[in-house]
Amino acid sequence: RRLAGSAIDDDQAAAAVSQTQTEDDRIAIQPRFDNLGTGGQGYVGPDRRAGRSAAQRCLIARFLDDRVKQKYDADNDKNAHSDHQSLETAHRICPYSAMTEENPIDEDAFPAPLDITVPPGAEGERVDRLLANTLPDRSRSFLKRLIEDGCLTASDDSGRTIVEPSYRVKPGERFLLRIPESVDPQPLGEDIPLNVIFEDDDLIVIDKPPGFVVHPAPGNLTGTLVNALIAHCGDSLKGIGGVRRPGIVHRLDKDTSGLMVSAKTGPAHEGLTRQFSEHTIERAYAAFVWGMPNPSHGAIEGNIGRSPRNRKKMAVLPAGGKTARTNYRTEAAYAAGGASLVECRLETGRTHQIRVHMAHLGNPVMGDPVYGGGATRARQALLPDAAVDVISRLGRQALHARLLGFEHPVTGEFLSFEAPLPDDLQTLAGILKGSGNPVQR
Repeated sequence: RRLAGSAIDDDQAAAAVSQTQTEDDRIAIQPRFDNLGTGGQGYVGPDRRAGRSAAQRCLIARFLDDRVKQKYDADNDKNAHSDHQSLETAHRICPYSAMTEENPIDEDAFPAPLDITVPPGAEGERVDRLLANTLPDRSRSFLKRLIEDGCLTASDDSGRTIVEPSYRVKPGERFLLRIPESVDPQPLGEDIPLNVIFEDDDLIVIDKPPGFVVHPAPGNLTGTLVNALIAHCGDSLKGIGGVRRPGIVHRLDKDTSGLMVSAKTGPAHEGLTRQFSEHTIERAYAAFVWGMPNPSHGAIEGNIGRSPRNRKKMAVLPAGGKTARTNYRTEAAYAAGGASLVECRLETGRTHQIRVHMAHLGNPVMGDPVYGGGATRARQALLPDAAVDVISRLGRQALHARLLGFEHPVTGEFLSFEAPLPDDLQTLAGILKGSGNPVQR
């Protein structure tokens, strides 16, 4: 099975548009049902899947698909400036080994099925599209997965199970669809304060402070943005892929501050993912860099991939890697060109993209310990002592996601949000300007 609702990167755009998932989300450890014999047009008999009933198969699918456990690399989560790449690649945890003849599933506890009739004019339609049109609060990919997992049966004497999403419906045909109830997420919610910029029934926009990890990972299993969103949103999380969890569609590094959007529902998740894949999201970052870019504005193009010298770092590669483009504009220069404030706008979302591209240009982001942003003696000589002191105490790269604009995935309204510089960067900006006031755009 493919994991519905998982986030994708630029190379998976086609999958997002077609509302299917990528090969990266195939899980090698997934148990397979044997003896799935088919007959007729895309259905199997009620007793052909290893003797399991439709309710049993659906509940097994619920455990396979809904007990989601994220697999992330700890170093990548600390340092990776990645938007919609390598997010939510999941391993499904399968506790169904406990479901034996001695410990059968209680089918009486399974939710009652929905009775769906093919309306006039819909004959010949794909059954997954019919269900999506009938149930607009459910994503098509989620419904497709339910069909493939045997949760759709014909409401007639045959009781046949439809397992092909491409099955063409007939006039007046009736179906019973079992939708497993959304399960509680793993990890659990934690009461962590959030700076909420906008929230409605479909999505939430927050201003992430520096030092806040987005996803649970080894070394950061609790206290993450995901934990906080689960607790904050509560029952308003409608279930993405069957789990009440936030739909993370892009990510900021642990030490990068600024705006992030997260989906609450499956349709919102798919809509936002598609916009990131099609590069229609408006994103602007404020970066304090060493030196003054030359030219003062332009586009940085260079494929980004793993550094051949250090696999924990990314680099601009002469061959291979993934296409990356960053548009930049110098907003202010300080100390006779010893430092600058640069606005960066992303056209792609690669790991560490701004940090790698600015370092490649010769103007690394201040405070960046990975890509040469430290305060060397030569650099210190160009700045006031107070500025050097602030930079040495930042403890992070001086990068802030200050602008985020997108089309609301449900209403179609264009939304745009701005977040001011956090306190540490305001202090840095004020000292660089020679005063205690923050930079005014």
